[in-house]
Amino acid sequence: MEGRTGRPLIRSSAFWDSSALVSLCATQPNTPQALHWKARYEMVIWWGTPVEIAAALARLLRMNFLNASEWGESVHLAKRLAGMWFVVEPSPALQARAVEIVERYDLRAADALQLAAALEWCADLPSGRKFLSGDRRLLDAAMLCGFDI
Repeated sequence: MEGRTGRPLIRSSAFWDSSALVSLCATQPNTPQALHWKARYEMVIWWGTPVEIAAALARLLRMNFLNASEWGESVHLAKRLAGMWFVVEPSPALQARAVEIVERYDLRAADALQLAAALEWCADLPSGRKFLSGDRRLLDAAMLCGFDI
């Protein structure tokens, strides 16, 4: 894609929580919003996000929100997305930050790891950076950390 000057258009990056990515793989109430974000923002995720996506899709299948065919297509879409994102790898510093986050905010461990990875991605300068999620509690914590939500 190119702009009027002939130079490539550069999309901004945003940190994507797994709930936002699941909405790209399976039809959810947040799917229209997630599609809008996908057109606008490059994807940055934490290392464990693919496991969270797989767990969410399997749960949707077990709860009969997806049939076997829809689940297969959703898994295929998740694999295609994997070629589009930048991964924040685990580290002792990220782990320590996640511990601090669970002590400060009412978050589950995986959500704290996502928020810690987002802070690592932006080098602790979250102002003006987007954090995308369908999880209200995680969005609240991200906003308190200084992210745009």
